[in-house]
Amino acid sequence: MQKRAVRPSNQRNLVHIPSKKVSTSPKETNLKLAALNVRCLCNKSFLINNLISSFNLDFMFLTETWLDKNTGNIVLVESTPPNYKHVSEIRENKKGGGVSALFRDNIATRRLSFGVFSSFEYVSFKIELKQTPPLLCIVMYKPPQHSQSFIDDFTEMLSVVCTDFDGLVITGDFNVHVDNVNDRNAKELNAVLETFDLIQHVSCPTHSRGHTLDLLITKGVNIYNVSVVDVALSDHFCVFFDLSVAPKPPPGPAVVQGRQINESTRAQFVEMINPENASGANVDEILNSVTFSILNVLDAIAPMKVKLRKHRQKAPWRNDDLVRAQKQQCRRAERKWRKSKLQVHYEMYKGELYAYNQILCRTRERYFSAIIVSCSSNSRVLFTTVNRLTNPPTQLPIELVCTPKCNEFAVFFNDKVQGIKKAINSTTHITIERPPTHSKLTHFVPVTDQTVQETITRLSSSTCCLDVLPTRFLKSVLNSVLPSITQIVNMSLQSGIFPEALKTAVIKPLLKKNGLDPTVLNNYRPISNLPFLGKVLEKVVYQQLTDFLLLNNSFDVFQSGFRPHHSTETALIKVTNDIRLNTDDGKVSVLILLDLSAAFDTVDHGILLHRLQDWVGISGSALSWLKSYLEDRKYFVEIGSCVSDYMALTCCVPQGSILGPLLFNLYMLPLGQLIRSNNISYHNYADDTQIYVSLTTGEYGPVDSLSHCLQQISAWMQNNFLQLNSDKTEVIIFGP
Repeated sequence: MQKRAVRPSNQRNLVHIPSKKVSTSPKETNLKLAALNVRCLCNKSFLINNLISSFNLDFMFLTETWLDKNTGNIVLVESTPPNYKHVSEIRENKKGGGVSALFRDNIATRRLSFGVFSSFEYVSFKIELKQTPPLLCIVMYKPPQHSQSFIDDFTEMLSVVCTDFDGLVITGDFNVHVDNVNDRNAKELNAVLETFDLIQHVSCPTHSRGHTLDLLITKGVNIYNVSVVDVALSDHFCVFFDLSVAPKPPPGPAVVQGRQINESTRAQFVEMINPENASGANVDEILNSVTFSILNVLDAIAPMKVKLRKHRQKAPWRNDDLVRAQKQQCRRAERKWRKSKLQVHYEMYKGELYAYNQILCRTRERYFSAIIVSCSSNSRVLFTTVNRLTNPPTQLPIELVCTPKCNEFAVFFNDKVQGIKKAINSTTHITIERPPTHSKLTHFVPVTDQTVQETITRLSSSTCCLDVLPTRFLKSVLNSVLPSITQIVNMSLQSGIFPEALKTAVIKPLLKKNGLDPTVLNNYRPISNLPFLGKVLEKVVYQQLTDFLLLNNSFDVFQSGFRPHHSTETALIKVTNDIRLNTDDGKVSVLILLDLSAAFDTVDHGILLHRLQDWVGISGSALSWLKSYLEDRKYFVEIGSCVSDYMALTCCVPQGSILGPLLFNLYMLPLGQLIRSNNISYHNYADDTQIYVSLTTGEYGPVDSLSHCLQQISAWMQNNFLQLNSDKTEVIIFGP
């Protein structure tokens, strides 16, 4: 067969297909925002919460919140969905007014202030953007009555913000009829906006009477999809808009390593784990052997996998059948009104909305009431519950989620303690005669499987990233690993050695108070988390040590906190009763409240061990165990999935531990004897000391004794590497 010749191609017949350009610039993110004059947030908090969730808003700006300082924070917590936070400005000493901004907590923001103006209220903050200048957001409310100074005040603020920020969003209720071209105030406002090259985007009525009062003013940002919607929450309409930005992402991937553990995993683990005692020459080898065996089983039945970190918090009361049914009823009523546009259907929709708000409010109340009733004797759960109701959860700024910042925190926390110790200049030595110790604690007694089981069951189920088994899973398979745990506990007690692997703490920075600058390291306190097995060991020793102390009356009689039947109530009742008795006798009481700086962190190990031996009567392997427990500890800082290098702990009683507070009480034993020697009344609670005297008119002796006692206390504190915090030390005088 003859082969056909290949015809050459004609280049002119080829069609040029442009290649797709690959952008190397960061992908823009569209933020959804809304602004509403809510006219009293108190009775609409759950409806605002639902509005934010329904429209998937990133920011919700509110004016006329009508909040006060007593209940404002609680209402704002109710208004924010999970994983949102808020900033607000509350009108002081007057009713009405108030502005707030609610937004996602994964967006980096920082609150700013540009002074106080008499003609309007505002709250402002900047959003950190990637590879672009920061964006400033201002939420404003101007009262309806005319103010001669408004234009001057507004111009003064704009002259600052327009100079410092290239991107600007100002929104809120201006109470200026910009829809009326003949309105004098509107003309003046428009002239100011034109002067600063600002754009006002709202052109339709935002009030039920047909006026445009709620404005959206911007500069240097891309705003689109502006719409005004009646959400039936007030006589103002809601202004929705989208903003195109490139927000700064978390420095590290939002992924974590974890194991998929379920009921079948538990059954497989029980079947595969070897319940026999582990072999080893010392407690560290035994612990390593048990850990190795457990990890081998876990790797076989639940291998480590990478998964996305979930930040969503739960609001279980929203899943109540009655709540869900009423929400569906609201949706039906809204669709009916949107379709018909009839006033009667609008009123029906508003009625359903308020019914939904009431049902949701009652359901939430029942949920938390059940927690409070069931945990009425658990002060920790009660405190956590109340804190959850009154304060938003704190979230670290995303720019802190990186290894360099973790190292900065680790060094800062270490340097802070070392700085306190170096600043203590002890020039006067205070000698205090110690009481005789008749009994000795020479060793800790080995425990049974039953004791270990009861100890583990009663401990909190909180876990640590260093735990080889999550605490809840450990409790569910406890019988299969109980002999090994008991072996580790008893080997530790008998040898007087605390396992090295259990001496590492995980530190997480926590903002001391909402509203503090999150970029300042000094505004954070270190929260320590320790391995669960170490806490089991501590609890066993704690029980034996406490029994010994109670049997020998070793506690200071006026020491409350971290000991049985001596809580905050004990301290408050004792001090308050003494002061009231003095008042009844016509005497004046002088109370001094002493506070220490980082008291637990500066405890000297040598002094503590000396005190345990000479003041308490601990010796032998018991003292060796406590020495091993205190020394050679280390920590690292963890933020998200990032960690710091290890840092050594050269002093302190371990934070987050079970034994730490008890050991601190014993460290402070001489202080009570010193105060009593000056004939001064006192009461201690942990690291807080209250000293007080009573005196009659013209009597100065007790005041002289109090002054002399304070000098001795200050010297004793310095001898023991404790620093009085003068900023938090207070004096209160109670008259007759």
